[in-house]
Amino acid sequence: MRTPRTARRLRPLTGVLLAACLALAGCGSGADDTGGGSAKAVSDGRAEQAGAPGATAGGGKAARTTPKLPQNAIIRTASLTVEAEDVPKALEEARTTAEDAGGYVGKETTSRDADGHERTRVVLRVPTEKYDEVLTGLQGTGRLVDRTAKAVDVTDQVVDVDSRIRSQRASVDRIRALMDKAAKLSDVVALEGELSSRQADLEALLARQASLKDRTGLATVTLSLSETPVREGDDAPGFTDALAGGWHVFVSVLRWIVLALAAVLPFAVLAALLVLLWLRIVRPRLPRRAPAVPATTALGPLPSARPVPDPAGEADRG
Repeated sequence: MRTPRTARRLRPLTGVLLAACLALAGCGSGADDTGGGSAKAVSDGRAEQAGAPGATAGGGKAARTTPKLPQNAIIRTASLTVEAEDVPKALEEARTTAEDAGGYVGKETTSRDADGHERTRVVLRVPTEKYDEVLTGLQGTGRLVDRTAKAVDVTDQVVDVDSRIRSQRASVDRIRALMDKAAKLSDVVALEGELSSRQADLEALLARQASLKDRTGLATVTLSLSETPVREGDDAPGFTDALAGGWHVFVSVLRWIVLALAAVLPFAVLAALLVLLWLRIVRPRLPRRAPAVPATTALGPLPSARPVPDPAGEADRG
């Protein structure tokens, strides 16, 4: 059992112990604060060296945010072959379909075959979101013969080009900053050469970015229109068709014969002229051979050989 005297003796000791505990708690709290601040500074420094966006004082939330991924970049192309009885009318409908969708005509070529049938090839550029709608409208301009569609995903290329453009622009800015601080002429000349090289690379990347944007934003549709002859009745060949076909073959053979004769005619005329020249001019002027003269001797001309009498013939005459 404590007495009042004992309680008075313990009060100073209790005060000393309480002060010591408070001092130790304050040191521990200060150490924690110091350690936390040092760790944060080291983390921010490492993040800044690694090039992490938003890794500065108070930028912890920005560093933890997930970057927004771009939408898929797809290049769409299609090729259609359509037979139409009236090619100019079908071409006008195709133009209207493309223009109503917000597109335009990129290239157009028109020709005629040997039979006089008109053929047209037109390249249309239409927005990607109107791609399917335009294809459906173009198929209604005539009878669809062939259709080919292709889609290529170039999202990786778009992301890569965008990243390289940002890096190249930062590099150009650094070179310009060094040029502002350069004091020697040699340093300025070297930096100007490096700046020209990096600007050329940046322009090439920008051109590639523009090409990808154009090809992914506008789909390319190639439409081929051909004129078909209008036939009445059944398409099966009849007597008139056979007769017309036979006459066509006969005319073709006769034409080839005439062409062959026309090809040989110059050589035949030349050969006839050469023969006529030989018979009328060259041959008459050639020396003629003299008639054979019987041989003579000092006693006179040699007697001509007489035929040997046939004994059997003489007996018959006797």
